[in-house]
Amino acid sequence: MSILVTGGAGFIGANFVLDWLAQSNEPIVNLDKLTYAGNLDNLASLQGDGRHTFVQGDIGDRVLLDRLLAEHHPRAVLHFAAESHVDRSIHGPEDFIQTNVLGSFRLLEAVRGYWNTLPETEKAAFRFLHVSTDEVYGSLSPTDPAFAETHRYEPNSPYSASKAASDHLVRAWHHTFGLPVLTTNCSNNYGPYHFPEKLIPLMIVNALAGKPLPVYGDGMQVRDWLYVKDHCSAIRRVLQAGRLGETYNVGGWNEKPNIEIVNTVCALLDEMRPRADGQRYATQITYVKDRPGHDRRYAIDARKLEAELGWKPAETFESGIRKTVAWYLANADWVARVQSGAYRDWVSTQYESAA
Repeated sequence: MSILVTGGAGFIGANFVLDWLAQSNEPIVNLDKLTYAGNLDNLASLQGDGRHTFVQGDIGDRVLLDRLLAEHHPRAVLHFAAESHVDRSIHGPEDFIQTNVLGSFRLLEAVRGYWNTLPETEKAAFRFLHVSTDEVYGSLSPTDPAFAETHRYEPNSPYSASKAASDHLVRAWHHTFGLPVLTTNCSNNYGPYHFPEKLIPLMIVNALAGKPLPVYGDGMQVRDWLYVKDHCSAIRRVLQAGRLGETYNVGGWNEKPNIEIVNTVCALLDEMRPRADGQRYATQITYVKDRPGHDRRYAIDARKLEAELGWKPAETFESGIRKTVAWYLANADWVARVQSGAYRDWVSTQYESAA
């Protein structure tokens, strides 16, 4: 048996693949389209590892999906693949609808067809785990309780609307067709292999390059921060023991305003890689015009996951952010390749497209 992972060359997906194979010999089939955020450099340590099969392809390609499911006979499908950057969704929403909505629909249909062919024992054991976001719930005021799984959906960006749509499709395929699904909605992830357009890696990369550190509006937008390896452990636990049809919120219990995150990164860089001129990195902070529809606060209530499945994050924000900054300092070559796009040339010499 094996598991099929979609989007396993992206930030969270790649961390999951690496984490899974560090703890299990169960093979992974990894399907990724390799858009701008999909990076096989993230998986370089798995070169030659027979437990990892990489396939470059689109979750919207039904023929490819049917072939992979029939050929590899997975016991579970974990769906990470998504367009995921809010700013990009504002400037070009169509890609988000194509991948997050239509792509998820086609994946669900392929999985449903495969699942219906399984023997009864395998059919009962099969799982489809959909990885989603807290942004589907909308925005909170400073005094609102954190998002619980029962909070109504109020997406405010094209990205969050497309993810909300995919969540609803997953739920409908369970209730209408009986597909054995699980859904996780996570807070903001951070950690190794994060594409440097997101807040934390962008601040690290820009700071080291002597560039401005752009902070939207007043910088007081609050997010709950989850170390990516903690997220991976939560997904493994939900896959193992989650109740069918249920949603589990995954959070780090680390609510912090964006400006505090930026100042923390600057302070760690002051300690670990001081500027040559002796100035503090915080002098590079620049406030810029807020983006349209910027949600003020997200906060995840992860008590259901803890109560039902016994999961809690292992990292505090202080320990996780220190590990993250240290990783970026130690992996400057990875950052340079991601920014240059050279890894795409490397892909063409290492893998043939399955599309």
